[in-house]
Amino acid sequence: MYGLLEGEIVQEMLGSPLETYEPTGRVWRLSSVKIEVPIVPRTFYAVGLNYVSHVKSSAAFMRRQSETPDKPDVGYRAVNALIAHDEPIIVPKDASEEIQYEGELVVVIGKKAKRLSEGEALSCVFGYTIGNDVSERSWQATDRTLWRSKNTDTFKPMGPWIETEVDLNGMQTIVRLNGTAMVRFKTNDMVFSIARYISAMSQYLTLHPGDVIWMGTDGIPANIKHGDTVEIEITGIGTLRNPVALEK
Repeated sequence: MYGLLEGEIVQEMLGSPLETYEPTGRVWRLSSVKIEVPIVPRTFYAVGLNYVSHVKSSAAFMRRQSETPDKPDVGYRAVNALIAHDEPIIVPKDASEEIQYEGELVVVIGKKAKRLSEGEALSCVFGYTIGNDVSERSWQATDRTLWRSKNTDTFKPMGPWIETEVDLNGMQTIVRLNGTAMVRFKTNDMVFSIARYISAMSQYLTLHPGDVIWMGTDGIPANIKHGDTVEIEITGIGTLRNPVALEK
């Protein structure tokens, strides 16, 4: 069930915001509803190394020379890893202590798109939400792919909702660990812009309503562990909050 959020009030809607919908007449206080993942994407895209300081820190971790990407490249994530606001990130028993957050802007596609120019690219965007690209770094360094380092169940918190009106150039991303601000950066200070990525992708891939694109992170993340709480705030959207718990 979808709802339209206005302040602290949720108007219940029948249908889908990506198609047609109408109000049911029922309203709820935000504090009284269970927030679910705002959308389960048909295709789950993820951008890597799209902020300069994260390029440098990733290169240092992988013991490689730091090189800023010269073209937009995109990868994929798995929907099994999605969890909602306030749901726990579960740390597998055999994971290392190198489990880290990555605060990311998430682009939600609202219209079918193919071969868009950079100038046309944002016309297919429905709105924006927040993602936490939780990563197990020892697996990321040793596995041949990112199949478990990025896609383990619960490793992709997303939410709390989709904001349709934002000022991209005015947004800031702040990551807090147990209430302490650990990372702060200008959300739109990307190596390649959202429009550049959508245009490049749409030359080869048809983007569909409900697809999401996670736009990467900046800064140097810290390790998280059982008992921690991670909050990712993007100004103009809201705050995504998730506790961390060890697998039982």
